[in-house]
Amino acid sequence: MTSMRHGSEYSRDLPRVNVLSRSQYENSTDNFSFEPEPELAYSLPSTFHLLDRPYSHGFSNVSEGFIQRHNRRPSDEISVTSSSPFEMDPVCREEKDLVGNLASMSTSERIKAIQKMPETMKKKREIRNKVLKEITKKTRHHSTRLSRCTQCLQGTAVLFRRFGNSLSEYSHLLQLWHKTLKIIGAKFGTSVLSYFIFLKWLLTFNMFSFLINFSFIIIPQFFAAEPNNLSFTGLELFTGAGYFQQTVLYYGFYTNATISKIENGPPYNMQLAYIFTVGIYFVICFLILLFSMAKSFCRNFINPQTYSGNASKLLCTWDFNITNEKAVKLKQKNLGTQIKEGLTEVNQEVLYFSVTERVERIVIHLVSWVASLGTAVAACAGVYFLSINNLKLFVKGHKNDLEGQAAMLVLPVVVSLLNAFIPFFYSWLGHLERFQTPGYQIYIAITRNIILKISIVGILCYYWLNIVATSESQCWETLVGQDIYRLVLVDFAFCLLGSFFGEFLRRIIGTTVCVSLGLPEFDIGRNVLDLIYAQTLTWIGILFSPLLPGIQMISFSIVFYVKKVSLMMNCQPPRKVWRTAQMTTSFMFLLFFPSFLGVLSVIGVTVWRLKPSEGCGPFRGLSSMYAAVSEWIKILENYTASKWVVWIYHNLITSELFFFILSVIILIITYLYWQIIEGRKTMTKLLRKQIINVSLTFSFILFF
Repeated sequence: MTSMRHGSEYSRDLPRVNVLSRSQYENSTDNFSFEPEPELAYSLPSTFHLLDRPYSHGFSNVSEGFIQRHNRRPSDEISVTSSSPFEMDPVCREEKDLVGNLASMSTSERIKAIQKMPETMKKKREIRNKVLKEITKKTRHHSTRLSRCTQCLQGTAVLFRRFGNSLSEYSHLLQLWHKTLKIIGAKFGTSVLSYFIFLKWLLTFNMFSFLINFSFIIIPQFFAAEPNNLSFTGLELFTGAGYFQQTVLYYGFYTNATISKIENGPPYNMQLAYIFTVGIYFVICFLILLFSMAKSFCRNFINPQTYSGNASKLLCTWDFNITNEKAVKLKQKNLGTQIKEGLTEVNQEVLYFSVTERVERIVIHLVSWVASLGTAVAACAGVYFLSINNLKLFVKGHKNDLEGQAAMLVLPVVVSLLNAFIPFFYSWLGHLERFQTPGYQIYIAITRNIILKISIVGILCYYWLNIVATSESQCWETLVGQDIYRLVLVDFAFCLLGSFFGEFLRRIIGTTVCVSLGLPEFDIGRNVLDLIYAQTLTWIGILFSPLLPGIQMISFSIVFYVKKVSLMMNCQPPRKVWRTAQMTTSFMFLLFFPSFLGVLSVIGVTVWRLKPSEGCGPFRGLSSMYAAVSEWIKILENYTASKWVVWIYHNLITSELFFFILSVIILIITYLYWQIIEGRKTMTKLLRKQIINVSLTFSFILFF
């Protein structure tokens, strides 16, 4: 006796799960991952973690047989033939075996197996629901045999897993300026957003530096600090002199004694703490910069299509969990800006010039470069002669006069004026050169500004290490720290004034006086170089002023809010939309070289070559700052338990061969990694060509 039944009748005793998710617009979307629905997931907390068994190889034969037989019939019918009510049709038996095999797999293997079935979405959902019901039966039967201790452990694991998922959902609330960065990226694009991301990254850098210095240098000094007898007048906030000379702000205040406030407690060597804290901090910064550059380089240069696919942005980027109306509009605007940037890159036109136009453009470029380099040389010469005359005025005529120290503001004011106005001249040169894309113009402006700022910093470092260090000052390290403090403070003030005069007044002029100018655009190159310049001064000043990272941390926070308000009120989005995914990598590279490597050379010369002051600082009386480490190693040679430290010092730290071998190993690893990446890129190109050929073949077959 043969009976025909529909699929719905065959599975009417099974729970039907509607695999639809609703967005705020009430649009339904299918769940293509074949993962359990939230209701099932919460009702079966231990279902998918008790079945992590190996893949059953018998599944393929059973599923293939079932699929072949099932495909001979309509998709919504299943024929059952039985000679008695207790016999089962072979197709039903095969389907039952298929469900059993799927239920015995792990979650990921089960999802992949169902995805690979040549069945309709409706049939795959039915199979998945049957598998979930089978897993539920097995789980309930198995849970009755488990001990209470096992059930308690499983329940605890589920609670921790749910707690971790909840934390991941709300982790964005703990991120600094998360919503602000989204708004900026949606309105002004990734080019302007890259500046604020870089500013946030530098702020975290200074937070880390401040915590390290405060924990290992400043707090111990409080226990050995002597009372400050100088009076505070308020002018010290601008000059950094006077009352601040006898505080933890500067190098000269720190003691060279061993601090021990607890009886029979371990002593705290301030010399070793000072040099090791600064040294380990720079090592950590070096590793963080290398890792960040490598990660950003891989993302934006080696395989950028993986992170910025145009099709994926258009079809798969929307998050249907967004229900807030403001969040929906912000997401729409952000995606629209990203798609415009991608289309601008694809549709970029290549301009062809005649011979006369090419010669004219080359002449304009050469004249612009000669003018920019000449301006940088003139600025460096002016800073050098001004710094020498200012030092003579301070040392000879105003040793202890606070007003005389206030006269030292002339140098940082002149340096900040040069750094503020010369970049506007460079921007004007960039407009004369008429670059094809905004990216070229920004990169050229950044190159010229970095030459200017790094040259000025180089002149100042030469002035500090070769003139101030050999002067008649009683504590030349504190004098250098005061100079850097004033430079950082005046640069911060000029940064705020630049936002007012360069953007606010420019908006007033462009909207009232000369309407043809319009609203100004945010100058990315100039603002980024201001950040790199400020961070370079901070790194140099860590050795002479341990509290300087805390001051820079406050200034960067204020700059972020001031720039954000000025951007929203005064600036317009870039007229030419363009994607700058590689801009952040360039910023990090400029921060690493020449900024960070130049700072390392300055710190190295100071620690190894220069003689510390005789009357101040933790290294007073030594031939060099590094001599404190050498004397410590000599003391450790008398203790048997510390022989391994002595061996590391003599055979690794002071060995040129070790660093040579380490450099060779790093170069070999870099080369191998580069070859692997090149091989992957070649394989990706071949696979894309195969996909194109297959699509053309299918279109040809369908057409004919």
